[in-house]
Amino acid sequence: MRRRSNRSSVEQSADIDMTPMLDIVFIMLIFFIVTTSFVKESGIDVNRPSASTGVTKEQGNIIVGIKANGDVWIDKRLIDIRAVRANVSRLHAENPLGTVIIAADRDTKTHVLVRVMDQIRLAGIMNASIATESASQ
Repeated sequence: MRRRSNRSSVEQSADIDMTPMLDIVFIMLIFFIVTTSFVKESGIDVNRPSASTGVTKEQGNIIVGIKANGDVWIDKRLIDIRAVRANVSRLHAENPLGTVIIAADRDTKTHVLVRVMDQIRLAGIMNASIATESASQ
């Protein structure tokens, strides 16, 4: 009789507890979700001008898109030029380390680009960049 009780206790202790492994998997999942940086787009496709002196920026979280007809887009929303300042200020407050990149179509009128840049500077951001494509030499 004693032998049977030893066997049953050995069989019972052979079960593997999966709870610690699941805890670790969920913690890793939460870590990866929190640390992932999401790419933001302006919401429009533009034909960017080419430049041979362009420099790649790693982190550009505030993207202002300007279409050839003068429409201004931020966060996939069409906005008025006068609202650029408020939108950029709000986005910059949410992410102070992000930079502002202006993705203007190559056929955009200069005065529209200057007005958008002026609104960005009024929002307190002095180092806005203009997106370009690398020129083939």
